[in-house]
Amino acid sequence: MIHKYDYLVIGSGIAGMSFALKVAEKGKSVAIICKTELEEANTYFAQGGIASVTNLQVDNFEKHIHDTMVAGDWINDRAAVEMVVRRAPSQIEELIRWGVEFDKNESGEFDLHREGGHSEFRILHHKDNTGAEIQTSLIRAIQSHPNIHIFNHHFAVEIITQHHLGIIVTRYTPGIRCFGAYVLNEDTGHVDTFLSRITVMATGGCEAVYRNTTNPLVATGDGIAMVYRAKGAVKNMEFIQFHPTALFHPGDRPCFLITEAMRGYGGVLRTLDGKEFMQKYDERLSLAPRDIVARAIDNEMKQRGEDHVYLDVTHKDPEETKRHFPNIYQKCLSIGIDITKDFIPVAPAAHYLCGGIVVDLDGQSSIRRLYALGECSCTGLHGGNRLASNSLIEAVVYADAAARHSLDVVDRYDFNTDVPEWNDEGTISTEERVLITQSAKEVNQIMEAYVGIVRSNVRLTRAWNRLDILYEETERLFKHSKASRELCELRNMINVGYLITRQAMERKESRGLHYTIDYPHAKVVEK
Repeated sequence: MIHKYDYLVIGSGIAGMSFALKVAEKGKSVAIICKTELEEANTYFAQGGIASVTNLQVDNFEKHIHDTMVAGDWINDRAAVEMVVRRAPSQIEELIRWGVEFDKNESGEFDLHREGGHSEFRILHHKDNTGAEIQTSLIRAIQSHPNIHIFNHHFAVEIITQHHLGIIVTRYTPGIRCFGAYVLNEDTGHVDTFLSRITVMATGGCEAVYRNTTNPLVATGDGIAMVYRAKGAVKNMEFIQFHPTALFHPGDRPCFLITEAMRGYGGVLRTLDGKEFMQKYDERLSLAPRDIVARAIDNEMKQRGEDHVYLDVTHKDPEETKRHFPNIYQKCLSIGIDITKDFIPVAPAAHYLCGGIVVDLDGQSSIRRLYALGECSCTGLHGGNRLASNSLIEAVVYADAAARHSLDVVDRYDFNTDVPEWNDEGTISTEERVLITQSAKEVNQIMEAYVGIVRSNVRLTRAWNRLDILYEETERLFKHSKASRELCELRNMINVGYLITRQAMERKESRGLHYTIDYPHAKVVEK
């Protein structure tokens, strides 16, 4: 089946949905491809909040810019940082117009939180489920828009470029163009052709390549892998942010996130014997940036031979704790932990990708007619490490920039009707499905063991070699099998694992989130 839309948006988080609303409001037809249901996106699971300067009596743009640059270890693109920070307030107003409700205090002003790395209280939130509030508000808005068509349980297999027209494309081919995507309809089992004037990649992150992750398990790096295979530019994949405080509850996958706002609220990290330890690592104590806190916890666990540490909020007012963190309170209570009386067991888990598909200030990738937004993109905002709560605001600011830019050019493009249909031949037996699930577990084990919080040349080389074997096996299977979501996700996970490992090997320094015992961290001077 062939579908034609002005815009094809692959992904249903805050980036994809806000972009879709902006172009649909200008009369353009939009298809949103969602591989499960609209709620199952990284946005939905974001607890902490969204960063924006709103209290000008104590805060300003320069402070937010400086905090972002410091957290990113000065690898950030200053122009991207400036753009996101300065455009943030107007996009907060846009979210409110779409129905998002942020908490306010008794005087009617935003109830702002402070998180690690921020010098001021500037985090807008909705209790401890800000992402869910944003996601559900945007879902209501897109479901009621006549120009937006939602395709649930559809999985993008490949983007369509000249390669599919029989033209040889290399990473050095000038003017690679995207004409849409081949998309698996899971209800029919067939791969349909979606043609578009402009395609937008908004597929989120890739943290499901790790065994321990706070992300929904749909975060298999699909968009990044597709663009890489299409010879698009991808960078900074070595910068994987491990959230310091995921709830330690063996058997849970994904891990339940204990928001950074809880440390901003006054939570204290302790070892299992109840002693504080962050004073040994950073003067900012438990409010140090995530990479420092994650490495500190990792080091304490390894030195002591323990599998978690504690986060303590028992010294805070119990009713205030319940009011601020109702979901965390209920989740912990469900496993026998009363956070107003008991310490919370926590350990680091893969949480966010700071690299991805390279884009410019308009969200354009290196492939023409293809934009990338949200976590799958590398804008330069985060540099070597994301400042807490900067991701949601990055997504909406770049969605706005991409919408404005693309609306100026979309009518110049025609649909390419020469695109051949997908070759649907091949079968896959039950026995082969066992190979797929086992290989996926191997990817998780490899990444967790060798490409985690602390790395080395030896570990990265071993990961490279193991992934290479899995790559060869999986590509042979893909060429002789009918497309399935499980097989395509495995293929993407291997591609992304390879990119993380290769770019980690290429960075001959410890910088930001990339920490290797072979190259000590150099003192970075403020630029």
